[in-house]
Amino acid sequence: MESARFGRRFLLGFSPALLVAVAFLVYPVYVIRPFRRQGPGELLVALTAIRYRPLVEAVCVLAAAGAFVWYWRRERRKFRRAVSAVGVLAVLAVALLSRINIYELMFHPIDRPAFAAIRDTRLDSDERVIAVKLGGAARAYPIRGMSYHHVVNDTLGGVPIVATY
Repeated sequence: MESARFGRRFLLGFSPALLVAVAFLVYPVYVIRPFRRQGPGELLVALTAIRYRPLVEAVCVLAAAGAFVWYWRRERRKFRRAVSAVGVLAVLAVALLSRINIYELMFHPIDRPAFAAIRDTRLDSDERVIAVKLGGAARAYPIRGMSYHHVVNDTLGGVPIVATY
């Protein structure tokens, strides 16, 4: 009976740490995902979560570890101890994942763009482009083609440029 009480107390200390850690990892990714319109309020919340995420995740790991240490000293059954250890490792894993900027992994610059003459292209009439003219040279970078990169490193008229939006 006492062991069950300890288990409930551990869950009361551990569960909020896990839920908050997961929320601070998932919510900004959900809101700031590509091609999704963000409202100003939800974007502000997501950016604030990103700003304070390292501190919040550290507090969550410490809270989960504290609950684990408390539980470990009171619980004698090895299986329950192991399950509680896995739970703390899950909070730690979420905290470590939150340190990875998935958008840096997804959106990498185009370093060697390929071009075709305008007569050889098939752009829609409403296609938006970034047009750059430098000296006698000109290029058009279709926004749709740049949507997963956001940056094109190029040389135009012998001058290195960066086209971005």
